[in-house]
Amino acid sequence: MNEIKKTAMITIAGRPNVGKSTLTNALVGEKIAIVSPKPQTTRNRICGVVNRGETQFVFLDTPGFHKARTRLGDYMVKVVRDSVADVEAVCLMVEPIAKVGSPEQALIDRIREEKLPAVLVINKIDTVEKAQLLDVMAVYSAAYEFDAIIPISAQEKDGLEELMEQLEKYAGEGPQLFPDGMTTDQPERQVVAEIVREKLLRNLDKEVPHGTAIEVTKFSERDSGVIDLDVTIYCEKASHKGIIIGKNGAMLKKIASHAREDIERFMGTKVYMETWVKVKENWRDNVNYIRSFGYDEQ
Repeated sequence: MNEIKKTAMITIAGRPNVGKSTLTNALVGEKIAIVSPKPQTTRNRICGVVNRGETQFVFLDTPGFHKARTRLGDYMVKVVRDSVADVEAVCLMVEPIAKVGSPEQALIDRIREEKLPAVLVINKIDTVEKAQLLDVMAVYSAAYEFDAIIPISAQEKDGLEELMEQLEKYAGEGPQLFPDGMTTDQPERQVVAEIVREKLLRNLDKEVPHGTAIEVTKFSERDSGVIDLDVTIYCEKASHKGIIIGKNGAMLKKIASHAREDIERFMGTKVYMETWVKVKENWRDNVNYIRSFGYDEQ
């Protein structure tokens, strides 16, 4: 194994649902960030660690940049703004649409303000023709002088080698920040909570999953290596609680079963998990609740 002599901290920013977490997982080589088709899946900044040659890359996967409508939304937007600072470079991730939207423009303004090197990463190239891609490149080139424009498909892992070669240029001499084998800075409890929340997003419709928060109240390991978990799912309305539990508890069982499979993969051991559902009305607009669920000011 090569000795780490250089480091590069890279922020991955973009609007909701553009594929930032899918890219982070693809670069790291394992699932550290939850993914769903719904916007605003990521709420916290998540570190993904990649050792490549003599360089340790630390990727900051950020929430989607959006117009906040709750105190939680305010927190998420602040996380993004704070993440576009004190890094070696920013990957601005966009969809292959030949128009600079307001989230993209706001992020470009922030990059310019911080005087950071930036790479434009055009995702989902498997969904468009080449001519359309050239239009996207032209529009963004006119909006900002990016160091490079790299088309990729995070889902298909296409273009990632070229992206890593570009990001290598931003690495500077520095000590190894994370030990070998460590792929994320998230505590195991947080990973467990996020996996449960992903299954809520994937199995429930409309607003219900967006109003949920997860608390892991018990995390203990037996002598045999088996892990016991107690997990509480909080929602904002009594009617949402009924939807999450489902008829005869069927939906909750399904969510818990899918979550347990992913948690066992992540932990590398058998997991026993008990789940409860409780109501905390309008918690997304209550600063104390937001903090208690781990969405604290950075």
